[in-house]
Amino acid sequence: MGAGGPRRDTGPPDGGWGWVVLGACFVVTGFAYGFPKAVSVFFRELMHEFGAGYSDTAWVSSIMLAMLYGTGPMSSILVTRFGCRPVMLVGGLLASAGMVLASFATRLLELYLTAGVLTGLGLALNFQPSLIMLGLYFDRRRPLANGLAAAGSPVFLSALSPLGQQLLERFGWRGGFLLLGGLLLHCCACGAVMRPPAGPGPGPRPRRYSAGDAPGEAEADREGLSMSEAPPGGQSRRRLLDVSVCADRVFVVYAVTKFLMALGLFVPAILLVNYAKDAGVPDGDAAFLLSIVGFVDIVARPACGALAGLARLRPHVAYLFSLALLANGLTDLSSARARSYGALVAFCVAFGLSYGMVGALQFEVLMAAVGSHRFPSALGLVLLIEAVAVLIGPPSAGRLVDALKNYEIIFYLAGSEVVLAGVFMAVATNCCLSRSQDAPPSPGAEGGTSDSEEADAEGDSEPLPTEEPGGLKDLEMSSPGAGPAESEGEGEGEPELALESL
Repeated sequence: MGAGGPRRDTGPPDGGWGWVVLGACFVVTGFAYGFPKAVSVFFRELMHEFGAGYSDTAWVSSIMLAMLYGTGPMSSILVTRFGCRPVMLVGGLLASAGMVLASFATRLLELYLTAGVLTGLGLALNFQPSLIMLGLYFDRRRPLANGLAAAGSPVFLSALSPLGQQLLERFGWRGGFLLLGGLLLHCCACGAVMRPPAGPGPGPRPRRYSAGDAPGEAEADREGLSMSEAPPGGQSRRRLLDVSVCADRVFVVYAVTKFLMALGLFVPAILLVNYAKDAGVPDGDAAFLLSIVGFVDIVARPACGALAGLARLRPHVAYLFSLALLANGLTDLSSARARSYGALVAFCVAFGLSYGMVGALQFEVLMAAVGSHRFPSALGLVLLIEAVAVLIGPPSAGRLVDALKNYEIIFYLAGSEVVLAGVFMAVATNCCLSRSQDAPPSPGAEGGTSDSEEADAEGDSEPLPTEEPGGLKDLEMSSPGAGPAESEGEGEGEPELALESL
């Protein structure tokens, strides 16, 4: 999985300090997904303060989400160059500074630049590195870890919205923004615990480019997940953003699925309260519907993560993800005509369950598809693609509601898009697996288009066969009859590698 392809007996620790990393990832995920929605409790006060409409003030959350998704490639480059911990520390400072500066804003434009751009960028620089570090600490328990980390989103959303309302009532929107900026400093504490996994056993510092180094993955993260210099064997330098992942059929399938999914997945949750009010439900009961979705989501995410970690289901996690998408889309379609409060409650339970399954599995599927060594680049590109879909889907749904005054059509459209994503994921994954089985085995085909983690352990984006001749040569030169000067001519770490492989 790492830069040098670690051995099977020296994988991620699946525990230990990894549980601390998981807790930090839980907090960061909660802030990343819950904070842009929780800020909406200040919108009415901002409308009175600046004399603007709801759509103008809502751009604060929209810009924040756009920065969270759209800066994915930039986050990947920074993580590859500097490592996870420094990027997260800077991101926490930026997120906090954005909200503190927003408390002194005198125009909406200043809010867009501070609370929107600056805080959104800070959250993005925390969210993506935390997922990358989580993948370095967990392998066998990774589905469960992803599910537990994803549960931070509904938990923080349920907590931050009431907290924001209390801050607004006690200190006003400026005092509330200032205190929320201080709260975001917890992201720095989360970044501080993101130390790379340590290599097993004492000894000298391992070489980054040795093909048999056991702690290669940890060392790659410690050095910024990059190959800073080319080894004597001719191995190429790792790029800051590995766009070659776009040539992987499995990644293309996942990216298209995420684009189709993002077009309709968030629409029902955004329109649910207004849809219930339009059906004659009282305001308090309509607002409680989102709480039902959140409570079910909290339980569904870790439960689905534990289910996906079972030995019989984990090889088929892509199909489980497509099943979750189908369940979510069919829930939207079947509930488009729901008008009574009981029917809406049933919809919220089913929607929260399927929505939690999707949230728990989405990054696990990507990790299993591309491997941990290409996950930073793949995640950045996928988030960029998802940003485009998020900017298309919900705004278009809002315009259709204003034009047609009919929520039923919106639910049908959103459900159809999510169902299409689930069907495409299942069919395309099956076709990719069929082609992989029918294709004749070749040494160069193992590392590029794999759909499982076995190929990640056996193949890498950087070809390794060039290391074998160098290792054999070093073995011959390190024989008792060879002088020390001869072994130094090929590089320091190579004789150790050859003896270890012997």
